[in-house]
Amino acid sequence: MEDILINITPQETRVAVLTAGVVQELHIERNALRGLVGNIYLGRVARVLPGMQSAFVDIGLERAAFLHVADIWEFRQFTQEKPPPIERLIHEGDTVLVQVVKDPIGSKGARLSTQVSLAGRMLVYLPQDPHIGISQRIEDEAERTQLRDTLKRLVPPDEKGGYIIRTSAEDANEQDLTNDLDYLRVLWGRILERRQQSAAPSLLYQELSLAQRVLRDIATEVTTTIHVDSRENFQKLAQFATQFVSRVAGKLTYYTGERPLFDLYSIDAEIERALGRRVDLKSGGYLIIDQTEAMTTIDVNTGGYVGTRNFDDTIYKTNLEASQAIARQLRLRNLGGIIIVDFIDMMNVEHRDAVLAEFKKALARDRTRMTVSGFTQLGLVEMTRKRTRESLAHVLCEPCPMCQGRGEVKTARTVCFEILREILREARQFDETREFRILASQTVIDLFLEEESQALAMLSDFIGKPVSMQVESLYHQEQYDIVLM
Repeated sequence: MEDILINITPQETRVAVLTAGVVQELHIERNALRGLVGNIYLGRVARVLPGMQSAFVDIGLERAAFLHVADIWEFRQFTQEKPPPIERLIHEGDTVLVQVVKDPIGSKGARLSTQVSLAGRMLVYLPQDPHIGISQRIEDEAERTQLRDTLKRLVPPDEKGGYIIRTSAEDANEQDLTNDLDYLRVLWGRILERRQQSAAPSLLYQELSLAQRVLRDIATEVTTTIHVDSRENFQKLAQFATQFVSRVAGKLTYYTGERPLFDLYSIDAEIERALGRRVDLKSGGYLIIDQTEAMTTIDVNTGGYVGTRNFDDTIYKTNLEASQAIARQLRLRNLGGIIIVDFIDMMNVEHRDAVLAEFKKALARDRTRMTVSGFTQLGLVEMTRKRTRESLAHVLCEPCPMCQGRGEVKTARTVCFEILREILREARQFDETREFRILASQTVIDLFLEEESQALAMLSDFIGKPVSMQVESLYHQEQYDIVLM
């Protein structure tokens, strides 16, 4: 049983997906920072980089977007052994129709593709690729054959594009597919019209809002209710659902309770936990999750868990529980890219195989594409999870102004010693200075007044100048200034 909660304010939309009352997914979209994935632009090639086989394309954003030769549709049309280099496919100043496949992340600009795809409820339309594909998650061969035959019958003979049948099309009837076909054809026609009327760079198509994408992509036959706490947006979503995703229209409900919708299900507390490094397991073990720009590492620890029989059993049970918890945390935090999982070392090969199987089974519930390798020689599990949008932490947080994202700050003693060295440098450089004054945080000044008072007195005697101190309450522990009097 699955429930979806949609909390909408003028500033942002927040979505929580619950299974049996437990939060499994969190999605947040700020209106001022709406994601770009799926948007289609008419761009202008700003620069071609033959050495990197890529190009920068101006699509009207603050930073130029990135287009690699492998993401140019024309590149894929060549069947010879050596496809042409990028400088023969596009040139500086060219106008190109592109779609965003990855949002700007960190210091990287948006990533583009010239292969356009438009997602409907049941189908994905590929205007440049005349073939019909089917989601691998539809496993029943008879169902796959029936869906392909039905779609071929519905697609006009002169259709130049192709389609991918989505997982949500399983058990779909002919009318459902027809509705999707009509919607996607009209949508593509409007995009082509705008292209004729627009000059680069310009936005031709904006992907649906988060709330609309939830109805299209996340709500399924197992979804029981979709609660929306905004009357105006409930009406808009109901209209959208009736027109495009009639299957879920009857599941929409307008939440009118006195308590905030997310408070009712303790979602805000779950968000807070999803921002922490440590995740406690019910058994007493815990996970440590560290996210960097290059990769995410997850370390499994036994903590206070003691097994019922022996230490090997303790490790095995902890790793099994961690497998479920890690899969859930990947969805909650929207972690992507390279992920390294350090399970507790297991000497028993059967235990390792069972943990890996349990981990893959838990990951199978994820809607995002991923690959999982087996245990390496070092006992680590390497995996990748497709990263198209910023993680939850990157949406809600920013680097700490004190530690600049290191996760640690220098000790007060370290800062004291830095100040002593700095005063010595300045005393040699500015001989006419009468006095040095230290401006620093309370903890640093306290240390100078107590344990490091002798060191400060020795320095003052050595340079032959008095050194005074002043507490600056707004300074953080690493911040200080030395004033020459």
